[in-house]
Amino acid sequence: MTRIVYEVVEHEAGWTYKVGDVFTETYATHAEATAAAEAAAIEHGLSGETVPISFEDAAGHWHDETAAGDDRPDAVVKDS
Repeated sequence: MTRIVYEVVEHEAGWTYKVGDVFTETYATHAEATAAAEAAAIEHGLSGETVPISFEDAAGHWHDETAAGDDRPDAVVKDS
């Protein structure tokens, strides 16, 4: 199973959470950033519909696949 980590960090005179190297908006307080990260992690784990998807890989090739609505990652919040 894939694991997604939402990491709460200080950022731009406030707090935010990030996944990998991607930051979300900046929050005024640590508590607000943590709550937003927790909400995102919960939503990421919700089941959805099975749908067809198209995506481009790093080499510029397009792929068509089916994304299973019940194939959700393990999403966690890490507080730095």
